[in-house]
Amino acid sequence: TDLAVFSSGAIRHTAVIPIAGDQVTNDIAVSMRTPTQYAEDIKIRYACALSQLANPDESIEVPSVGERPARRLARQTLAEIVEPRYEELFGLVHEELRRSGLEEVIAAGVVLTGGSAKMEGAIELAEEVFHVPVRLGVPQSVRGLTDVVRNPIFSTGVGLLLYARDNVLPVHRGRSFGGNGKSVLERMRSWFQGNF
Repeated sequence: TDLAVFSSGAIRHTAVIPIAGDQVTNDIAVSMRTPTQYAEDIKIRYACALSQLANPDESIEVPSVGERPARRLARQTLAEIVEPRYEELFGLVHEELRRSGLEEVIAAGVVLTGGSAKMEGAIELAEEVFHVPVRLGVPQSVRGLTDVVRNPIFSTGVGLLLYARDNVLPVHRGRSFGGNGKSVLERMRSWFQGNF
């Protein structure tokens, strides 16, 4: 998990926290005794980061290992597996903010991005831990493919591209790099057309 603190339009601090969505998937696989690929699907489709938001009457089907039949477990049980890991992650981020001396800088709020930020209850749990407003960060000011890129999974990548467009490319517009005669903007446009 990556952490960046922005203040007055600039990055003031960055850090890496050694916990991410893969650990949540592993916790689900071990606790529910299901293969990792099923645990990932269960996490994406049913997990909730704040157990009080999970409906205790709702159940999910959990595939078993080998030839054993699938089991039905309460969604509340899944949330009770996931919540401690999210609490740990947010706690480590909060501790890093304290350590860096920038805890007061985040008074305006926290923005969560990435796939794990989409989980139900993540925003509410983060607000409990940080005691500031928290929101889901999705790419803004994107034309075309908006239904694809308006997703917190793409926030960092799209943000870097928008930054390059607004701050780097105007300086180099029309200049050729790499010897093939194409400008940076033409090469980026070509790459996007080929990959999306």
